[in-house]
This record gives sequence, structure tokens and C-alpha cells, in this order.
Amino acid sequence: MSPPVYRFAPSPNGYLHLGHAFSALLNFDLARQTGGRFLLRIEDIDAARCKPEFEAAIFEDLAWLGISWETPVRRQSEHLADYRRATEKLSEQGLLYPSFESRAEIAKLVTQREASASWPRDPDGAALYPGTAKLLSPEERARLLQSGAPYAIRLDIAAACARAGDLGWAEYGEGPHGEIGPITARPEAWGEVVLARKETPTSYHLSVVIDDALQGVTEVVRGQDLFWSTSVHRLLQQTARVARAGLPASPPRSR
Repeated sequence: MSPPVYRFAPSPNGYLHLGHAFSALLNFDLARQTGGRFLLRIEDIDAARCKPEFEAAIFEDLAWLGISWETPVRRQSEHLADYRRATEKLSEQGLLYPSFESRAEIAKLVTQREASASWPRDPDGAALYPGTAKLLSPEERARLLQSGAPYAIRLDIAAACARAGDLGWAEYGEGPHGEIGPITARPEAWGEVVLARKETPTSYHLSVVIDDALQGVTEVVRGQDLFWSTSVHRLLQQTARVARAGLPASPPRSR
């Protein structure tokens, strides 16, 4: 039986805070207690905010805490082709579509809809995307793409959920309301999530799923603020697997 694999995956867009340090120490200690492996991953897809000096500080702070990790360290910015390949596979399956509205335009659409009825929001409290780009004709969509207009690549949540079927995960920690044990995934609560943008071939949700799969991560230890994000990750694990995007059969356990 292979040893469990844990990971700590900070973004170098600032200095580590106490929450980061606790997460790193918890993962490292669990890896040692279980005879497992501990990986450090640098999630630096945000080129505008991630800085080399912050990455260097991460290494320095972790070493000061007595934490060691396997090398080489995986940097997301060095593996954009992996994420692009996954989006291409998902797109070929008809599970993705481009949306061209700006954030301000989306906020205006939501405000218009809230004038007559309440509008659904995701578990973090953000209004769900209205889905208007799905109504564009193929000709109009092609015209906008050819024009060079900025766009986001969104997951067709209804199509993905229908393809994936019922999903869940085993929670070995505790959710924000005491959830533990078998958890039913609710990816539809997040709406049409963004998986990539014109200028960036991935998003947090997509890259973390691809990275965990390629690195063989078996245990995901995260804060309660990311508890329901696991629903999206389970959906992406399943849809990417169906689309033959190179993901293994067994998702990591959550705690």
C-alpha cells in the first residue's frame, strides 16, 4: 500500500500568516505520523500579484518552522500546458463555454434580476452568474472570439452534473456546521464557475484538481472556508476523468 501524500500549496502573493503556518505544520505533522510524504506546491498563476520575493520568504519561513519538503517544488506557472490540455478536453465534451461580460456588466445583470426576485448566491455569498452567454448563437460567439474581446471560460454546471451523476466525499475532519463522514457534494450551488480566462489558461478550482491528480495527493487538509469548494473539485475530478483529461480513479480524502 502506497504511503499517504499531503501537500501545502500557498500562493506567493504576500507573506505567510499564522493560518498558513498552522496548515503547513498540520500537513507536515500528519505526514510524519502516518509515514507519508509531504509536498510543497507554489500556486503562482496570478502573475500580477505573485512575486519571487514572497516565494523566497515562504521557503525561509517554512524552514524556520522546521518543515522540510520533497523537491523539486511544483510551480503552477511552469505547468500551464497541463491546465490548457484539461480545458481542451473538457471543451471537446461540450462542458465549457466562453462568457464575455465584464464584472460590472454581470453585477448589473444580477441587480436587474434582483429587482423582481431574490437571486441565488454561492456558499461564499457571491451572486451566481446569470448564464446569459450560453444564449449566444454560434455565429455571435465566434465573432466575439475573433474580435479579441476578453472572456472567461465557464463550466456548464448542468451538463457537467448530468455527466458526473451523484457525487460525494469522505470528510475525516469537520465541516463548518459539524459535518463529518460521508458528505453529499453540491456543485450546483456554485453555478457556472470560471475555469480559465483568455489571458490565463486555468483558475484555482481547475489547477488544484489537476495538480493533486498529477502529484498523487491522497489527503487534502484545508480550512472550513474551503469545505464546500470540495463539491466543485469532486465535480471536476469526475468530469475531467470522463473527458479523459488524465485524472486517476480515486480522489483524495478531505479533512
